[in-house]
Amino acid sequence: MNRPLDTADVVVVGSGIVGLGAAYAAVRRGLRVIVVDRTDAPVGATIRNFGHLCIGAQGGEARRYAGASRELWLRLATDAGFWLRESGTLVAARHDDEIAVLEAAALDGGIRMLDAAEMLRRAPLRAEGLVGGAHIESDLQTDPRTAASAIVRYLAGQGVEFRFRTAVTAVGVGRVDTTRGPISCRSVVVAVNHDIDQLLPDVAERHGIVRCALDMMRAAVSFRHPLSAPLLTGWSLVRYGRFAGGPEATALRERLHTERPDLAVLDLNQMYTQLPDGTLIIGDSHATSAAPAPFQPEAAFAAFLAEAEALFDAPAPRVIERWQGVYAKGAQEFLIDREDDGVLVLAATTGIGMTCGLGLAEQNLTAAFGWAAMEGTS
Repeated sequence: MNRPLDTADVVVVGSGIVGLGAAYAAVRRGLRVIVVDRTDAPVGATIRNFGHLCIGAQGGEARRYAGASRELWLRLATDAGFWLRESGTLVAARHDDEIAVLEAAALDGGIRMLDAAEMLRRAPLRAEGLVGGAHIESDLQTDPRTAASAIVRYLAGQGVEFRFRTAVTAVGVGRVDTTRGPISCRSVVVAVNHDIDQLLPDVAERHGIVRCALDMMRAAVSFRHPLSAPLLTGWSLVRYGRFAGGPEATALRERLHTERPDLAVLDLNQMYTQLPDGTLIIGDSHATSAAPAPFQPEAAFAAFLAEAEALFDAPAPRVIERWQGVYAKGAQEFLIDREDDGVLVLAATTGIGMTCGLGLAEQNLTAAFGWAAMEGTS
């Protein structure tokens, strides 16, 4: 007997990477899934990022979710047919204190130290000032603009129903109210990232959720050879959990902020990914507010370009696009909240959604709804 269209086992609110991960987890278990999103496709942080799946740079809980996400990304890339490479990540070190941070992290495995000559073979860097680097072996890279849409198409082919251009007005036990009518269901997953304050303000306040806005750009470059992997710098090492907590990172942070207060005020993460078409994603800055202004100061973009010119042995990049990304930020790395029985609220709240989102969804839906764990996602 056919179920009515307004009934589902699981309703997912939001079609970003966490919502897509929730839909994937549910449909793989044979459940009827409806995904509701007010836009007509994923348009938020899921497509406005580097496409860098920085698994090996995470620590603590994030490392567990990232490891589970890695297996899911590899499976989805094959099944959904989008570009993904097991590139690892390069880290360029231009000071001995950066080497010290990398060496301390490498003791835990999965990071291979590289000398300057090897770094130059793997990335088109300037030799001047380069002292070495490292390769984070487990990391992946994708193109976020094509991956998200491919996952939507794949899930739709597996029976997931997407109701785009449909806003959710309320969620509760066994029911989701939308601008196209109510949906009855057994379970609800709310995965709307920074917009949680618009749908569930009490949850947002309880977890201290605000918005982090970041500036990014894409540029045409003339490298003598392409980047073999996403590239991080010392500014990245003081941000990621696996590197940032030790005394070596404290010393590095103090030097960077003392030498370059102009970059520190941007809360810079100087990193780069090269897409299959050869263009380079460059960024990024960070500014926190409950409602960030949409205006992007040119100072941030000028700094990005100046730092890229200083790092790469290549002509100045030619800017093609600029954009503002926004993601939820909270006191913890993740928002995991059981608002009611059968209602699970999930978000990555430190800008690592692409890295951790699939595993975050898989593992928390399994725990919250009493599902059996599936191979490769525990």
